[in-house]
Amino acid sequence: MTTTTTPSLSDTYLSYIGGQFTKGQATSTFDVINPATGERLVTLPDATPADMQAAIDAAVQAQPAWANTTAAERADVLRKVAAKMHAEVDRLARIMTLEEGKPLAEARTEVAYAASFFEWFAEEGRRIYGDTIPSSSPDKRILVIKQAVGVTAAITPWNFPAAMITRKLGPALAAGCAMVVKPSELTPLSALEIARMFDEIGLPKGLLSVVCGTDAPALAKVIMDDARVRKISFTGSTEVGKILMRQAADTMKRVSLELGGHAPFIVFADADLDAAIDNAVACKMRGMGETCVSANRFYVERPVYDAFVERLAQRMGGMRMGNGLEEGVTVGPLIEPAAVDKVRRHVADALAKGAKLLLGGETSGEGVAERGCFYPPTVLVDVNHTMLVTQEETFGPVAAVIPFETEDEVVRYANDTPYGLAAYYFTRDVGRVFRLAEQLEYGILGANDGIPSTAQAPFGGVKQSGLGREGSRYGIEEYLNVKYVSLGGIQK
Repeated sequence: MTTTTTPSLSDTYLSYIGGQFTKGQATSTFDVINPATGERLVTLPDATPADMQAAIDAAVQAQPAWANTTAAERADVLRKVAAKMHAEVDRLARIMTLEEGKPLAEARTEVAYAASFFEWFAEEGRRIYGDTIPSSSPDKRILVIKQAVGVTAAITPWNFPAAMITRKLGPALAAGCAMVVKPSELTPLSALEIARMFDEIGLPKGLLSVVCGTDAPALAKVIMDDARVRKISFTGSTEVGKILMRQAADTMKRVSLELGGHAPFIVFADADLDAAIDNAVACKMRGMGETCVSANRFYVERPVYDAFVERLAQRMGGMRMGNGLEEGVTVGPLIEPAAVDKVRRHVADALAKGAKLLLGGETSGEGVAERGCFYPPTVLVDVNHTMLVTQEETFGPVAAVIPFETEDEVVRYANDTPYGLAAYYFTRDVGRVFRLAEQLEYGILGANDGIPSTAQAPFGGVKQSGLGREGSRYGIEEYLNVKYVSLGGIQK
């Protein structure tokens, strides 16, 4: 097995509050663990509710002056940090691989993806346009202006530890808002590296805070109880999203919620099978399947079912599992032991209910499973809708494949879920492309595209997959209030 060299980490990682790195009021610590080895990477002070309150107080002080800067000044800040991210891509990617586990090539891609949100919103902030509206009276004029909502907060997940921050922070800063970030305690290092870069380019103190702690409910409560925080953006589970939405009601906070998904991946008999396989592997195995838009249920039309499952198993079986820092590794560990346990439970449930294991399962591959949180690429066939893999997000490298007979049948199957984040379908029939675009109840559709996410597109779901959109011109609207001014006395 290839040996790896652990990149140097900062001797001390601390929360970033009010423009300085500090242990704050912490009286305890927590460890950040490498999921590939189980080894401790660093130890951080465990932030308290008082630290979160201090971050909010600093944001309240800093935000008005920032909102009064020009769009060009705000754009310059975002572009400078994006440039630093590109310049430091190797270091940032290695830190991400250490704390989150994804292979180094994927981590590099995420750093570039994360920077793209700063680049996009640096320009989109220049296009916060108002309107003039025809008045119903000749002596009046109606003007519409857009202004920053004020202080904002973000609670971000571990699976994209950089991009899920920049997708929120980019539009917030571009719109003139301050932001307090609560990253996952499993992957706080990427968040703190982003804070470092903003600090180095001279972002005004207090505009960005990164509060790292393990008691997420207590830290979130401070955010939700403070009426001065006008908006919160959350990426995570539907269960937690519902709690935050209820809490937001008391202070009438604006909310953006990007929640769970259960993505179908549909392959019709007329599809380009080579492209369908390539995209299926990319969509399923990106981040080891630990993404909210990962394909969960593979529906394959009966005439190409056997060929598809054979080729899918061959491709997934050829992927190398191991430490993401090792050359040639394409499958890293899952984030923690609980994630492995969930995958095992889903696979065991499917097998008990009649599914067959075409690839993977409990096989440990190269012996790495005993040392870290690994689960091999797995393909299940003869899957039916009584199984957990068709009802819950597996959040792991398991492809559950189900045959179908007709278009109407597969649309019904695909929509039979409370979730509606992403769906994928592959066909050469142009009419079907448009029919499914209208019939599938999802916020993101990949028509012959398994990786549709990009900074300029509106990312978000319907049904219990969330509210609001991130990225694109729609993403910055989430951080703006619309105000109209009725001007009287125009005519003498």
